[in-house]
This record gives sequence, structure tokens and C-alpha cells, in this order.
Amino acid sequence: MVMSDLDTAAAPQGERVSPEKLKDFVTAVYQSAGVLEAEARFTADTLVQADLWGHQSHGVLRVGWYYARLQSGAMKPVTKPETVVDAGAIAVLDGHDGIGQVIARHATEEAVRRAKQHGVGAVAVRNSNHFGTCMYFTRMGSEQGCIMLLTTNGGPNMAPWGGRKKMIGTNPWSVSAPAGRFPPMVMDVANSGVARGKIFLAQQRRESIPDSWAIDAEGQPTTDPRAALEGFILPMAGHKGYAIGVIVDMLSGVLTGSAFLDDVHGPYDPVNRSGAGHFFVAFNVEAFQPKAQFDRRMENYIERLKAVPTAAGFEEVFYPGEIEVRNEARHREQGLFLPEDTLADLERVAQRAGIRGYSLTE
Repeated sequence: MVMSDLDTAAAPQGERVSPEKLKDFVTAVYQSAGVLEAEARFTADTLVQADLWGHQSHGVLRVGWYYARLQSGAMKPVTKPETVVDAGAIAVLDGHDGIGQVIARHATEEAVRRAKQHGVGAVAVRNSNHFGTCMYFTRMGSEQGCIMLLTTNGGPNMAPWGGRKKMIGTNPWSVSAPAGRFPPMVMDVANSGVARGKIFLAQQRRESIPDSWAIDAEGQPTTDPRAALEGFILPMAGHKGYAIGVIVDMLSGVLTGSAFLDDVHGPYDPVNRSGAGHFFVAFNVEAFQPKAQFDRRMENYIERLKAVPTAAGFEEVFYPGEIEVRNEARHREQGLFLPEDTLADLERVAQRAGIRGYSLTE
């Protein structure tokens, strides 16, 4: 079975928890910071869903970071996105430093609505916050019959190609498409060799990292996650990853009217306004061809991919997004396995939020 680089099954110490009880707990944490119940539950769902998909780097590992930003006022507990440009297929939203997930949901729905009217809908978002994993929102679009593209920038983690100063975020982007009888086809990648959250996850698990992920502050390859976090994350594919990261920052920051380069502050910063920007584009499949025809073509595409003979060491060919669906089914059946350091962080957050007597197990 092929899994992600740091799959939950490999965690050495920890505990299996109930996804639903975990969602209830995270909801309570955010409500204690003044977030409306419905928005707190939605934000909790995005984080727990990331864990279910096997993306623990973007799951409840981040609860404490978001909570600290809510406490400091860097992220506002009440989210009121404002439409500042309304031009047919195009809109620009100002998130006014609200919760990133809530803003992203609004932008996704707006992009899909405009795509249904015009064939394509493009929504630029300024003054937002980190929103977790991109694929949560691109899948929302594909589940409504659209091919969805999303880019977002983040706080600086990488140096420009040939430089020695952090200026560019990992700046992920995602594309999701409906796939007929199959779950949606989804790509969600950072432009670094690895997401920064995976290095945090390795640190919590007390594991080493591959020496291709990052260099330390002295510019030397490192397998120590702490040294990596103090140093530089490396771009994927060298200068190509750097170039894609720049383009994502241009779309997410420059075009939207939001912050860019090292003016953006990530979720690890508890006190500064984020300035994160996002760019959403929805393409209504029906505007290109009948949806039933597209679905048949996507099914044929996936069937042909999966019919390819496997290489040595592989049991099956997966299409993008398929592993996450397998992971979710497994985790819902067996429970989510959280590292003990993540559980300890959640307990510290519970104490700060005044939440007592909670249980994460069935």
C-alpha cells in the first residue's frame, strides 16, 4: 500500500481518537474565542477532514496556532467578507482578517455561482488568513459540477533561487475535477519539496526528515526538523518550483490586492495580521460539453491510468486524490491516530480555552 510521506500509520506513539469527538472539541475551542458556532464547526471540519485524508500537517496540529491568532486579535473571530468588486464573472472579496476557512468557503461558493451564470467564475480574495488544505475547497467546486483552481500565498519559507533570504511562501495550489462514478480527481501541492507543516509534524513525532527537504541556517542539508524550521525549505524541482511559487504569489497577492512576498505572515505567527491572499477560478463543465459526456470521458481517463502495469515496489496505480479517499475510509473505520505531542498540544489549548472533562475517544 502506498501512502503519504508521513502517514499516520507510521506514528510511533499516540492514541486513536474519534473524528466526531475531535470535531466537537475543536468546535468548542473556537467558540471559546468568540467564533460563531456554525463557523467554529465548519473550521473544525476542515481540520479534522485533513487528518482523515492523511494530511496531518494541515489537520488539528494547527488548532493551537489558529487559537493563538484569535486570542491576539491577529485573526478576527467574526468573519464578514466584503465584495469590493462585482463585475459579472469576476469578483474581489476583502476578508477583513477573518477566519481563512470561512472566507475560502464564501469565495468558493461565489466562484461556482458565477461560473454557473457565465461559464467561468473568478474570485480574488485579499486580507484573509491561512485556511488549511486547499483541496477541501477545490473539492467543493468539483462536487457542484465545476473544475476548480485555487492558489494561495503564505509566509516566507523559501529563498529566491540563488538567494539567501526567506522571501517566498510554499504557496500551494490545487485543481479538482468531477470524475463521474469515481471520487473527484484532485491535485493539491506546495511549491516547496514539502509543506512546512510536515516538518512540524516530524518534529512532533520526534522523527528525522529526508535531507532533500530543507537546509539549515548555514545552508547545509539537514535531517533535523528543528534545524530545518530555522533554516530554509527547498523548492520542488529546483528553479522550477521557485518559479511556480512566484507565479502563485503574483496571482494570490499582487493581483488580489493583498500582501505578497515577506509581507505575508503565516499561521505560526501569533500576533501579526496575515495579509494572505487567495485566487479562485471555477469552470462550469456544462459550458464546455454535456456533464454526462465529461463524466464518461473522465471515467475512461482514470480507468486507462489505473490499467497501466505497476512498477517494481508498487501494488496499484492511483489517480490524484484517490489515496486520500482510501485514507478517509480507513480512518473512519479505525479512528484517527494522533501523535502524543499533538495530543499534548490539544490538552494545552483546552486548558487555555477553559475546556474540561472532554474525551476524544469513543
